[in-house]
Amino acid sequence: MEDNSAHPLDSTRREFLRKAVTTATVAGIGASSTGVGAAAENDGRGPLTGDPFTLGVASGDPLPDSVVLWTRLAPDPLAETGGMPDRQVPVQWEIATDEDMDDIVGRGTAKARPEYAHSVHIDVKGLEADTEYYYQFRVGPDRSPVGRTKTAPAEGADVDELRFAFTSCQHYPSGYYTAHDHLADEDLDLAIQLGDYIYEGGSQGSLDRGHEPSREIETLSDYRIRQAQYKTDSNLQNAHAAFPWLVTWDDHEVENNYADATSENNAPTQEFLERRANAYQAYFEHQPLRPSRMPDGPNLPLYRRFTFGDLAEFNVLDTRQYRDDQVDSAEEADDPGRTILGDEQENWLVDGLNDSTSRWNVLAQQVPFAATDENPNPDVRNFGGGDKWDGYRADRERLLDVMAADSDLNPVVITGDVHRNYAYNLKADFSDPDSETVGTEYVCTSLSSFGDGSGITQYGPSLGEPWQRFFNDSRGYVRCTITPEQWQTDYRAVSTVEKSEAAVRTIATFTTDAGDPGANLASDRPARPEQSAVEITEINPDQNGDLNNEFVTVKNTGDAAIDFTGFILSFEAGSQNYTFGDFTLDAGQTVTVRNGSGEDTESTLYADFGGPVLNNSNPDTVLVANDDGIVLAEASYAPV
Repeated sequence: MEDNSAHPLDSTRREFLRKAVTTATVAGIGASSTGVGAAAENDGRGPLTGDPFTLGVASGDPLPDSVVLWTRLAPDPLAETGGMPDRQVPVQWEIATDEDMDDIVGRGTAKARPEYAHSVHIDVKGLEADTEYYYQFRVGPDRSPVGRTKTAPAEGADVDELRFAFTSCQHYPSGYYTAHDHLADEDLDLAIQLGDYIYEGGSQGSLDRGHEPSREIETLSDYRIRQAQYKTDSNLQNAHAAFPWLVTWDDHEVENNYADATSENNAPTQEFLERRANAYQAYFEHQPLRPSRMPDGPNLPLYRRFTFGDLAEFNVLDTRQYRDDQVDSAEEADDPGRTILGDEQENWLVDGLNDSTSRWNVLAQQVPFAATDENPNPDVRNFGGGDKWDGYRADRERLLDVMAADSDLNPVVITGDVHRNYAYNLKADFSDPDSETVGTEYVCTSLSSFGDGSGITQYGPSLGEPWQRFFNDSRGYVRCTITPEQWQTDYRAVSTVEKSEAAVRTIATFTTDAGDPGANLASDRPARPEQSAVEITEINPDQNGDLNNEFVTVKNTGDAAIDFTGFILSFEAGSQNYTFGDFTLDAGQTVTVRNGSGEDTESTLYADFGGPVLNNSNPDTVLVANDDGIVLAEASYAPV
């Protein structure tokens, strides 16, 4: 895509921009204006003390002629009022074509109101399509950092390339935002956040990043403080200031695993809806959303659509606000009346996909769309229930039918939630792994949640997901480059989130060709040939009162010794991991790793997990990975 910042505007075009830029309503809800005179309204600081821009700036929801600019005034961001007086405060804004803010093409004044936590959401209109802009806010003598944004290409315009990244699950106490540090340096047109922007619990972690307040949040003041705490992170601020964002939520912005008006702990409906209203308002106050998205009590219309010329259309979904409650069994999940989207959103989505003329059609949403088979018997499929699309199979089947019906649709689902990277081929019928591939799903890991991952990486199918093409347990984000011919996905992993600085690298690259759905590995698949002789020969999940009865046996079936130093035996498909010390497994020999304590020998090692670890996941599988984290062997077992 052409970088317009590299091409100075001619005088005619510059004059057009100066005259054309206007603004729509501004949340909190105040008048606004354009022209040079507007900036003189609030020359004095008045009673404000301290920097009002501690939460940074952001932009979002780009259209061809419009973009939303956001900030919130909060000199003391973790105070109940943000350190602001109980009155309106005028906020001047400017938008320019250069980073030095010399070529101003629009300015105005917004009223930051206490009832909206002194946040402002400015819908700047009259902008030129596919153009880079810079913006800044001012209150009295205080100026905000300068943010960069970009409008979408015009409807139907020929677009050669679109670059964006997506993230999810950024639990503040679990890790530093090292991924945001690197994300801000990417050359992107857009960033997308797929939910769990904040977490509602009171956890403190071990990194001096404990949640404020240090309890589970429920009130509007609580949610405001928690949202502000996350926003104080300088790496997150830099990423927001670098490009426009599209945001949507999952569950933790309100409460873990809530569904519509049903809380996780079955609180009285009215009580929970009051809590949801508090959470939704605080979310709106801290995100670059249009004023038209302002919540009405416990309702906030978050699903929406964005088109980038003729190249891509993004359907940003909400799979929380309208869903039926989660169920546990496959029989309950098969109920054709169950919904994850709600009828209105589903009809909007289906109509949009059927009417789309874009080359690529994206579903930007929260939870895994591809199925997971929970039955270890390869001849029996059991997709269970839960909060993924497995628990809402009628909705998924209807969308798969839409994908299958149009070979020009090129559907790609981008997903968060599960704190791991995945790539999936979407099947017309998941009960038949040999059925047609009708779409592609790329899943991003958490940005920080769960702390550092194991690094375990699997290429190709897994036992429970034969449509899987990739799995990885690292932290980071996913970067995508779209052209009319191909979609490229780069899985970007940071070396750690448990230290404030980290390196980043691309651990795998996949492509999808237009007209040929499915994920294709485009990077190297690292593994040493002799390691293919590793085999899992026995799994005993029944501890029967003694942890040492819970064990896994691994065999070297080759004719040469294998150095197991640094190898990982994962008792639960990527979690509950035992890492081998200095150990060599000779040809034809076995080693048994027991979940208990004892003295290690040449043939028996002890993991000492301190409690049972098998039977704790679905599907029930065990993995062996080499010292690079590459999966060498996988086996399933029948739970007891």
